Amino acid sequence: MNETTQPDIRIQAPAVVFPGATTHHASAYRTAHDLLGRRAPREALEVLEPALEEEPTNRGLRSLRAWAYLMRAQLQKAHDELRQLVDEDPSDAWSRHALGRSLERQSKYDEALPHLRLAAAMTGDPEHEYDVLRVERLAGKVG
Repeated sequence: MNETTQPDIRIQAPAVVFPGATTHHASAYRTAHDLLGRRAPREALEVLEPALEEEPTNRGLRSLRAWAYLMRAQLQKAHDELRQLVDEDPSDAWSRHALGRSLERQSKYDEALPHLRLAAAMTGDPEHEYDVLRVERLAGKVG
């Protein structure tokens, strides 16, 4: 019986491309936002970091990075990013509220309150008002 040798045929599959793995900021923003909505902050950061290297001043990407840091309980990194965002644009209610929440999570209630109060006043959001009341109680400001 003759052995027939078959040629070594290797099929190469196309490369797996993670959605948003491009440094294009709009694509990175959409992908990271979706990942954060799915509670995947580590993966969101993997998408955001290359985009931020290309466009380090992009407020949208930086806000998502701060959100990811908050979700990962990297509170100092979140605080630093949010502090810069608020300093650059004091009218950014989301960043101000998130800064207050990061301070609250570090038990810095007196520092958190002005940010939470201002965000609540800016938005009129009942959840923001609830956050103010919660932190006031934690700070011993109300009974």
